[in-house]
Amino acid sequence: MSFCADDTHWTFVGDKTLKGKEAVRQWMATTYIEPPNFMVANLIAEGDFVTALGDITMKDEDGKAAHYSYCDIWRFRGGKIVELRAFVIKTEVKDETSGSSARTDSMRSQSGGESLLSG
Repeated sequence: MSFCADDTHWTFVGDKTLKGKEAVRQWMATTYIEPPNFMVANLIAEGDFVTALGDITMKDEDGKAAHYSYCDIWRFRGGKIVELRAFVIKTEVKDETSGSSARTDSMRSQSGGESLLSG
């Protein structure tokens, strides 16, 4: 929280918006049963913005591991975080033997064998 400006504004697109450090602190206390595991694939910085792209694993309400892909866009002012726009999507765990997930396989079958993910 020491890296956040007092007037920080966090938007979880399609979900909720948190205004101010105290709102962020309360959200973290209730959301993170234990610290999440972040895997950052890319960091892109330009001007006052940093974009992080990667995956998150954290415990859900039942204590089971839940997996997400995310893109966070952070805006800074005076070395402090003043804004976050977070795009977070729940994902399936990849099948260790085939290298694909149930969700990806489903998307392929819906398009007649071609992946919807390949553009």
